[in-house]
Amino acid sequence: MDHPSSVITQVRREEEENGTSREEVSIEVSSSKKPRNRGLLHNLFCCLCHKETEPSSAKHNAPLLVEENGSLSKVRAEPLLPQMKSNDAGKICVVIDLDETLVHSSFKPVNNADFIIPVEIDGTVHQVYVLKRPHVDEFLKRMGEMFECVLFTASLSKYADPVSDLLDKWGAFRSRLFRESCVFHKGNYVKDLSRLGRDLKKVIIIDNSPASYIFHPDNAVPVASWFDDMSDTELLDLIPFFERLSKVDDIYDVLKEHRTSS
Repeated sequence: MDHPSSVITQVRREEEENGTSREEVSIEVSSSKKPRNRGLLHNLFCCLCHKETEPSSAKHNAPLLVEENGSLSKVRAEPLLPQMKSNDAGKICVVIDLDETLVHSSFKPVNNADFIIPVEIDGTVHQVYVLKRPHVDEFLKRMGEMFECVLFTASLSKYADPVSDLLDKWGAFRSRLFRESCVFHKGNYVKDLSRLGRDLKKVIIIDNSPASYIFHPDNAVPVASWFDDMSDTELLDLIPFFERLSKVDDIYDVLKEHRTSS
């Protein structure tokens, strides 16, 4: 598979009009100055962005909206998640990314695609070819047994929702959050964990993009971006670690130890 042409993770570096440069995913905000095929991508997906410096508010539990200029709004946001269900009481909330973490998707036809998702963009239906990361089935099944799992993706729901319907056979995801639930901060779609409505001491995010959890790096379990390596075992290898995590009251010490040993 031609990785650089991926609709999900194609990264470009462009010079901004002010002379500064940034890396961004080729699927954020469409522009009339960009070629037609790029506009299609901009409308649908977003994943990997450039790294930013962690803001001073990163570890605060109180949800605050971050404005585009980086300042903090005083307007309190409603929690993104509903009240935890009784059968999940006491469980850790695990936020799981979709693209390049659980699956890899492309507009380019793939012979061994696990799913083919029709997505309408600007009045035209396009076929999105989706590959499942090895061991994703076992991973999701086990995670759903141990945690309150939440899908959180910066992609649009018109793509991510049908992918999740086919991917999550066991109902592991109690909730699904999409691009509109992200905070657009300095050109990045950031997943602000303080807005979930959960105690941050019991929240973990699994994501391949550090920019996605820049507000809460201490809550993250980073994973390598996956494209088409069918010998990959990262999700399988993570299961014993999460089995251990499921029994702790405060995730920070265990995650710090994991980052140090990785």
